[in-house]
Amino acid sequence: MAGHSKWAQIKRKKGANDKQRGKVISKHVRAIQSAVRSGNSGDASTNLALKNALSAAKSDNVPIDNIDRAVERALGGGEGGNFEPVYYEGYGPAGVAMLVEALTDNKNRTAGEVRHVFSKHGGNMSGSTAWQFDTKGMIIVEQTGDAVEEAAIELGAEDLEADDGTSVIYTAAADLYAVVEGLQSRGLPVDVVQITKLPQTQTALTPHEAEKVMNFLESLEDLDDVQNVYTTADLDSIGESVDAAG
Repeated sequence: MAGHSKWAQIKRKKGANDKQRGKVISKHVRAIQSAVRSGNSGDASTNLALKNALSAAKSDNVPIDNIDRAVERALGGGEGGNFEPVYYEGYGPAGVAMLVEALTDNKNRTAGEVRHVFSKHGGNMSGSTAWQFDTKGMIIVEQTGDAVEEAAIELGAEDLEADDGTSVIYTAAADLYAVVEGLQSRGLPVDVVQITKLPQTQTALTPHEAEKVMNFLESLEDLDDVQNVYTTADLDSIGESVDAAG
């Protein structure tokens, strides 16, 4: 399964500067509030959307105070609009498929902003791309070796990739939290827990293409309404290309 690229995106978020960190936190706050309101509950044990939003926020090191305030405000009907999820599909530089996930209180505004970025970077929003991605659970364990591999197999994980002291475990979306609990019960250090979308196939890029795709991704992620950007571009090869160019 192709998917280690998602870890590359997470590492970029964790290493973001203060301004970028503020934007990451703001996006998570919006997702938490939307999940509370759509599920009419601040209880993650009964609100799966909230459980997913909280897991993603904690994985990106969002401070607990920000998380608690987001839940309280959503329950109290306070500040923050009524955001709804929307997806945009299209193709970027080098023909890589893109799937953009957003939360918006104004679809016309968000569609216009996303379309502008696609156009500016030589992409287009024609054609369907969602079918090229599978929804999966992803767990990052800051450990490699037989203990992790054996636990993943015993717990019914679908795949595992290990690299540089880190194991990336993939599960069916419905099995994510059961696998997490099993890993934790074995004393394994779980660092990231997320529902994500993985490309069925990936596209390797030349250094020139990689630079274009990375700029495109960053421009999309910089939009306030955009929560996640999924791509068939091999982000691991992008990182290698950028390092080599530098």
